[in-house]
Amino acid sequence: QYQHAAYQDWLKIYGVSQSMSRKGNSLDDGLMDVFFGILKREMFYGFEKTFKTMDELEQAIKEYIHYYNHDRIKTVLKNHTPIEYRNMVLNKAVQ
Repeated sequence: QYQHAAYQDWLKIYGVSQSMSRKGNSLDDGLMDVFFGILKREMFYGFEKTFKTMDELEQAIKEYIHYYNHDRIKTVLKNHTPIEYRNMVLNKAVQ
């Protein structure tokens, strides 16, 4: 799907540089793939019909990203949010 001509044209129109590795080697995109999977599972699937316009969907995604970074606690981050954990690690590095 990422090689589709219409998608490639859209990227060029909006000045977006595509980040992809060779075919069959998606390790460099793995973290984002995991995040998008969580985003779709938690705020999109089952709610598709609630978004009347692309602007509503875009706003919902922005709100979810804020929630994910500032409010959503992750056990892998020692029960901190990503922002809390980042700040904790950076503060330790400065000391």
